[in-house]
Formats: sequence, structure tokens, C-alpha cells
Amino acid sequence: MGRKKQKEPVVEDVESEPEDEEDDDEEEEEMELLQVDVGDMIKVKQILDETVAATLLEQIDEDYQFDNFKLLLMSIACVFAMIAQFAPLPFPDSRIIIGICCASYFCLSGILQLITTVIDQDCILLTKPLPKDGKKDDVDVGINEDTGKKIFRKDPKDIKSKEIFTHGVRVRSQFPRFSQWYIVILEFEKLPDTPRVEQRWSVGQFFDKEGMFDEIGLQLEVEKLYRRLEDADYEKEKTPADKKKD
Repeated sequence: MGRKKQKEPVVEDVESEPEDEEDDDEEEEEMELLQVDVGDMIKVKQILDETVAATLLEQIDEDYQFDNFKLLLMSIACVFAMIAQFAPLPFPDSRIIIGICCASYFCLSGILQLITTVIDQDCILLTKPLPKDGKKDDVDVGINEDTGKKIFRKDPKDIKSKEIFTHGVRVRSQFPRFSQWYIVILEFEKLPDTPRVEQRWSVGQFFDKEGMFDEIGLQLEVEKLYRRLEDADYEKEKTPADKKKD
């Protein structure tokens, strides 16, 4: 009997190890969920914008030309600032150089501010036109490493929108202050009277009371919106009666 009593605790320890490992896995999965203070509207919008952009970039490539232009202006402005600060001339003799550098710095900063205010506005992403043979990527259909979700792309032959092959997509987002509605607009860049698709969601659809973020849920909704753009299911112009209802 003494031997049996010695064996029983050994069996229990062996059986308890997988349970402990499962508990650890569950804790790690819970830690991976993103928790946000829903009272911080700036942070909430940042998380939503990043998810929208990342989801769309699985379908279409980003256009960096305009961002590179802004970075070039910033770099030139920084060069003028450095010259004004570290010019190896005594002050009375360097007044002209300092004046030119300061004026140039403020002009370039003003241009950047105008670009942000007038051109960028609520834009969070610019994309290239979709190649006629589909998105050129290392893997046409794969798995999203962050979410484990399968990436699906339509065959270009099944895409009804012709504009998507000739113009880039401008992605806009709006989250008015003290509002529960998060709005995403997809339209074509540099196309007069561009058609667009638009969708708004309640923030409570993707965040619970504790601030846990449903990233996959938002990704699925953004994919649906992008499919509308591919299917040329554009927003219809509102009549005066519809505008009064709004």
C-alpha cells in the first residue's frame, strides 16, 4: 500500500502540467488583446486609423510620393535651422545668414502646415492604382501574421470599378469630438467629382466597457467597405430632402 501512495501524487503532477500550460496560453492570448482608455478620443482614433490603414494595405499598395515630398521639405527646413544655429561666424557678421535661414525655415514650415490643413485634411492613407494583374506582392494570398486571418483578394477580372486601375485611393477618417460615430471614406485621388464609398460605425461596436479592442471585427467591416469600392457600389448623391432629414 505504501508504494501505491507514492505513485499517486506523481501521476497527478504529470496530469497537471498540461493544464498549467493551457492556462498559461490563455493568459498570453488575453495579454495580446489591446486595451485602450475609451475616454481618450485621440488614442481611440489613432488605433482605429492604424487598423483601417493596415487592412487596406493588404489589398492595395501605399503611395509614398507625397509623403516623401513632405519629408524633403522638412529636411530642407532642418538644414536651414542647423545653419542658423551652428554658422561659424560671429553674431554681427552672421545677421544676414541667420535672417535668411530663419525666413526660409518659417516659409517651409508654413508650407507644410498649409499642406496638412488644406490638402491632407482628414486623409490617413494614399494608395497607388491597383495593377491590372492584381496587387504586386511577394504572396498574392497569404496569412496576416498579426491576426492569423487569411488574406483574400479578388481576381482583377471580377473588379467592376475601372477607376481603381487608373487612380489611387484616398482614405479619409472622421471621428467628431464627443461623437460615438467613426466614419471611413474611400475615394479616388486626383479625380474630379470622384465617386466614393462611406461607412460609419459606433465605437462601441469595437470596444467594450473595459476598452478591449476588437481588431478583427473592424478589419472585416473595412474589407466589406473596400469590396464596395471594387464593385463600384458608390454612394448616391443626396437629394435636398435627404439632406434635410440628416
